[in-house]
Amino acid sequence: MNSFLNVQDIGDLRQALAEAQEIKKDRYKYVELGRNKTALLVFFNNSLRTRLSTQKAALNLGMNVIVLDVNAGAWKLETERGVIMDGDKSEHLLEAIPVMACYCDMIGIRSFAGLTDREYDYAETVYNQFVKYSGKPVFAMETATVHPLQAFADLITIQESWMESEKRPKVVLTWAPHPKSLPQAVPNSFAQWMNAADVDFVITHPEGYELDPKFVGNARVEYDQKKAFEGADFIYAKNWSCPGVTRPQDYGKVLHDYHTMTHWTVDAEHMSWTNNAKFMHCLPVRRNMIVSDDVIEAPTSLVIPEAANREISATVVLKRILQSQAV
Repeated sequence: MNSFLNVQDIGDLRQALAEAQEIKKDRYKYVELGRNKTALLVFFNNSLRTRLSTQKAALNLGMNVIVLDVNAGAWKLETERGVIMDGDKSEHLLEAIPVMACYCDMIGIRSFAGLTDREYDYAETVYNQFVKYSGKPVFAMETATVHPLQAFADLITIQESWMESEKRPKVVLTWAPHPKSLPQAVPNSFAQWMNAADVDFVITHPEGYELDPKFVGNARVEYDQKKAFEGADFIYAKNWSCPGVTRPQDYGKVLHDYHTMTHWTVDAEHMSWTNNAKFMHCLPVRRNMIVSDDVIEAPTSLVIPEAANREISATVVLKRILQSQAV
């Protein structure tokens, strides 16, 4: 595996989930696999769970880890070709990438969407430059359009929490209000991975927030949130800005004043519509905007197990990259 961006890159999903459980039983089973190998983790944006979990995963595998925070410890990087570099950016990514590659065996990239140019963001311009110019395996720690390590951890969490083997769980991805404009990476990946899994998957959001069809896949889209929640076993709440599918001119925008959309906040009443559903969110979460205190603090909340499983999903991915290098 030389690139990890989408669910297809993980290969057989059942096997990947089985590997996750194997690693969870013994996180250091493959500690010799990464001996004298180095993972470079490049952060263009802030991180807590991704930084800690991916570092821990690399250590589980016996790797050395270098963390580069581009905004705090490096020259400002230009990412577009043809730009006259007479501003505050001192180095171009096209020189920086091969330099970074000199010092490592694989590279993790975290680079959010700019939310102003949909074509640029959805082309995964920054990520694909690393793939093209580094000559090293590259994996996504959240990019402009996807967050596969999070979605993989989410699926591990659902698998561990679902006991009724004779019934497919109903999983609902619900939009929730937020005061800022957020990217679509988490909902995109969650939708992509749920479509690949054996679940009954529903997406609910106000009109205008339609996700890209390539991520929606076979999911049922329901604009009536209450109807979507009925009989649900898992509720995954997440805000996202306008994806620009039906309203290209509004890409990256918040379409409504969040004060008028609080009826989308997941609270106890919303959860009463479900089949005693488990609540999920990738974190960080704005309480009483996305979800009420009583829901996120309830025994049915899975937000901490989800975060813990980030270590497991990352260990599986890095293990597979190391094994592909050894062939």
